[in-house]
Amino acid sequence: MIRGFRPLLRGSTYSGVLFAYCGALASLPLLPFALLPALSWQSAPESVQIVLVLLVWAVLVGVAGLARPVRRALVVSARRLLRVPLPNPVAGRRTSGSPGLDRWRTPLWLVLHVAVGWTGALASGVLFIMGLSLPGNWLRTEARVSLFGTSVRVSGGWSSWAVAALCILLAAAVCVLVTKTLRWSAPRLLGPSAAERLALAAERELLLAERNRIAHELHDSIGHTLTAATIQAAVAGEMLSADPAAARAAMRSIEESTRAALEDLDYVLGVLREEQSGTAPTRTLADLPELLDRLRHAGAVVEPELSGELAQVQGTLSRAAYRILQEGLTNALRHGAGGPIEVRVAAGPDGLDLTVVNRTGARTGPGPGPGAFPTSGHGLPGLAERVRLLHGEFQAGPDGTQHWRLACRLPARVSA
Repeated sequence: MIRGFRPLLRGSTYSGVLFAYCGALASLPLLPFALLPALSWQSAPESVQIVLVLLVWAVLVGVAGLARPVRRALVVSARRLLRVPLPNPVAGRRTSGSPGLDRWRTPLWLVLHVAVGWTGALASGVLFIMGLSLPGNWLRTEARVSLFGTSVRVSGGWSSWAVAALCILLAAAVCVLVTKTLRWSAPRLLGPSAAERLALAAERELLLAERNRIAHELHDSIGHTLTAATIQAAVAGEMLSADPAAARAAMRSIEESTRAALEDLDYVLGVLREEQSGTAPTRTLADLPELLDRLRHAGAVVEPELSGELAQVQGTLSRAAYRILQEGLTNALRHGAGGPIEVRVAAGPDGLDLTVVNRTGARTGPGPGPGAFPTSGHGLPGLAERVRLLHGEFQAGPDGTQHWRLACRLPARVSA
């Protein structure tokens, strides 16, 4: 029983009824203009005049719904009073070619809004008045209900109380029906049009692409720096008494790497806050020697093998190659066994080949073991996605029983 009355207890029901009634009242200024055709055609039957007035009134209400400010106001009010999740209309977007039905969705909803509002107001008002008036017949007074020329006499006694209670319940049911009708129709008629859905999808795609790029930047820069700094701090702690010079070198490397990471972090935070964050720090293959030096300060043995004209690699290809090598070397530091890390970079006329090979198993050198670093599992999928966007080839997996190999090939046509 209580479950059946739950719709009556919701605040959205009352706010929805208020929204419907306000829409009905807002259409009253248009009524005098709708009466003009009927006044000019007084010889017509009364029923024809009524139909004519209603048709002209509906047309005037629909024409008012063509204005963009009206639609925006309807969307905002429906979202707040009907509790319907409607996005704001996209400014400056129009349907290309013939607008079709999209242009008439808002006028149709406004006409429905006014019609439902007036119907609900009249029906619930009559039922509510009947519910308050009929119990007076319990005092043996005469009660007669007249509607559209039809009169019904209600006898006294408890029957009048039952009919009154039924009228009150029906009035409440009309309110619920009005709210549900508007809530059902609002997303279908006030929701985004086809052009607006395309615009919203394009904006969301750009937002997701920017967020994905920022996530890559954070993962590549901050993740690498924290990994290297953790290992360098462990090396410095172990070498502090035995080799103070090596410990100081590790501490200097921590300072340099964290300073570079702070530059990246300031840029990313500026983008997230929509502020002027300056130019994004650019890391290219020209910064590869500095990256290898930071790994050596962390205690890693790096064996680079560089071939080809690396200075000729520029633009997106050079930046992507640096980030791929950075991620591969970071993974070698995290999960490697402490043996030599082989880095091969070969630039050719057709593309760029990158390879990182490290030992796996228990760590033999200083620093945390392979399981000391929590991992999100996004590193290799992110690399694969980066290479795929550049139309390259990517491979990562065991190489024998004690080695892990990461290799990719980037085509030379990427130069922007």
